[in-house]
Amino acid sequence: MKLSNGKPYPLGASVDDTGVNFALFSAHGTQITLCIFDEHSNDEIARFILPRKSQHVWHGYLEGAREGLLYGYRVDGLFQPLSGHRFNANKLLLDPYAKQLVGECRDNPSNYAYQLDGIEADLSFDTCDNAASMPKCRVVDHRHLAPVLPVQKSYSQEEVSLSLRRSIIYELHVKGFTQLHPDIAKPHRGTFAGLASPESITYLNNLGITCVELMPVQSFFDEPFLQEKKLSNYWGYNSIGFFAPHQAYLSGDDVFEFRHMVEEFHKAGIEVILDVVYNHTAEGNRLGPTYSFRGIDNLSYYRLSPSEPRYYINDTGCGNTLNIAHPNVLQLVMDSLRYWVEVMGVDGFRFDLATCMGRENHGFDTGSGFFDALSQDPVLSQVRLIAEPWDIGPGGYQLGQFPMGWSEWNDRYRDTIRRFWRGDAGILPEFARRFHGSSDLFEHSGRPPAASINFVTSHDGFSLMDLVSYSLRHNEANGEDNRDGHQANFSHNYGVEGATDDSDINSLRARQCRNILTTLFLSQGVPMLLAGDEVGHSQLGNNNAYCQDNGLSWREWQQDISSNGLLQFTRKLIHLRKRFPLLCHRRYIHEGANVDEPGLDWFCRQGLVMTKSLWSETQARSLSLVISGELEAQKGCRQALLLMLNTDEQSLDFCLPELDNLSPWRCLLHTQDSELNPESVSLSTNLNPLYRLQDRSLMLFYAEFKEPVNEC
Repeated sequence: MKLSNGKPYPLGASVDDTGVNFALFSAHGTQITLCIFDEHSNDEIARFILPRKSQHVWHGYLEGAREGLLYGYRVDGLFQPLSGHRFNANKLLLDPYAKQLVGECRDNPSNYAYQLDGIEADLSFDTCDNAASMPKCRVVDHRHLAPVLPVQKSYSQEEVSLSLRRSIIYELHVKGFTQLHPDIAKPHRGTFAGLASPESITYLNNLGITCVELMPVQSFFDEPFLQEKKLSNYWGYNSIGFFAPHQAYLSGDDVFEFRHMVEEFHKAGIEVILDVVYNHTAEGNRLGPTYSFRGIDNLSYYRLSPSEPRYYINDTGCGNTLNIAHPNVLQLVMDSLRYWVEVMGVDGFRFDLATCMGRENHGFDTGSGFFDALSQDPVLSQVRLIAEPWDIGPGGYQLGQFPMGWSEWNDRYRDTIRRFWRGDAGILPEFARRFHGSSDLFEHSGRPPAASINFVTSHDGFSLMDLVSYSLRHNEANGEDNRDGHQANFSHNYGVEGATDDSDINSLRARQCRNILTTLFLSQGVPMLLAGDEVGHSQLGNNNAYCQDNGLSWREWQQDISSNGLLQFTRKLIHLRKRFPLLCHRRYIHEGANVDEPGLDWFCRQGLVMTKSLWSETQARSLSLVISGELEAQKGCRQALLLMLNTDEQSLDFCLPELDNLSPWRCLLHTQDSELNPESVSLSTNLNPLYRLQDRSLMLFYAEFKEPVNEC
């Protein structure tokens, strides 16, 4: 192989018909060495010094190189941690643009640029070569790939461009969802191939899911402290390779197994959103290992303390914060996002600790370089963009403050719905705001209800079953003396901590699960369901199972899944939401004073319109609401949904609201324990009857206006 000057763009390893071009950004490095490794023995077989530097990009063209070549870098430069420089050419480094990583990374003293046992700690210098303990980068050629076809939708022509507001998001873990599935081939369990299997996709289609949100699939490493405890980073929020699919999720050596999975989802009408971690990397704080960015150009890639650049700004709680404000780091993130869209075919992203992405030197800024770059990008401005709207830095909580076009995980919705069904006092006004789509947070800036991603449970925290089974967290298996995980869970065990044989408690817990799920799918905004909640999966009270790569986290599969009552109930809820598009309206619905516009009106259980004094009754634990308008696809026919909610510990009588020209109310769904068939319940609006609701239950009714607004 022969090395020539090559080109500075594109960055990474780019294949053509005669060789491979290598390009690496390093503003402060003094020499870049390309190291080539034998594919079979993993031995280093050649070194080439990149001959040219163009605007801080070092580059060279290796004639004769081919797809599949294994490589890494060594970067010379100053080792002056007090000034922010941590170059050490003894350390093999991963290419930030690598499309595939090969080999396992285990914690080893040689992976640290300093001497672990040195008295000067990270100020000391280590001369050990770490190539044997590091994964290698593999050259990947994607020139032959055609674009992934978009989602095949079965909607009417006017809905060809399906908006996020119509989505049913399902958050799942690639391994956890398929690892125990008895009908998936064993080699494919826990992999992208397993997730792409007909068994997985048929289940999701039958449930009614339109969008899967995959927990991190970009390459990540286990933290050294977890390896010491013989645990692993199961969740994957410890990224190191922003282009490479995580190696353990591949059933073979082909990285485009991920792309095939996306294609299969699209054929089934399901979108794919990636949970991405661009806020920090696996290199940790100043005492962490050197895998890539730290050794390539620490001063550029990370946000360092202005007064003491030896130390990292830690707005993430993970030891470091990626410096998105740097133009070359911003370029890395943008190139990565485009790769996952244009080459791998994904439909959008959920950004972990997204406040970090909008940080400038003065703090969070909705006009930051990252947000501006996304908004003008012809590719990325058209995909789903979802923020986790907080980090742990100053002013880190930014719910409702992201730009137009963004949606946000709404933790205020989560906490409010939990407290509402727990029966907390004085929660009715807050519940109404969250059920309404959190217009108080989003509407002021012109954003629609779809800006609110509504969830009650997610990977981080209790599962739905644990939310109604545990009052305390039980994270002992994590090895942190149960100090980790959320303390404010707003959960309730209803008399017994954990599993019980008490039939009354189990009945109440099942009812509360149905109540919470019904609220989720009837609220304005976009619902997100945690995988496993629809069948009552439990993590035995662990609300921070990030390091539990075992049966505690893996989804259980019954041989006869159809026998699960909660699953059938969830399917019905999703069907109802799809039947009535007004439940996911494109704009905020307010009081129904104008018959030509949709309306949302609130009533007390006596059937009276809610007033300021009624809203302020702190001990009230019941509420009714009516959503009216053209609920279904048929135009010109006005309909109404009535939802009656009882969170009290005793049964309560409800009086129907007085509405003119309505047909009798027909029950669509209820969460009571009785065997009552909802379709058999019909209440006349003329007699204004009382209807008794069981404690902690709800009922949903449907009616049509007798006189059509236009022609029906």
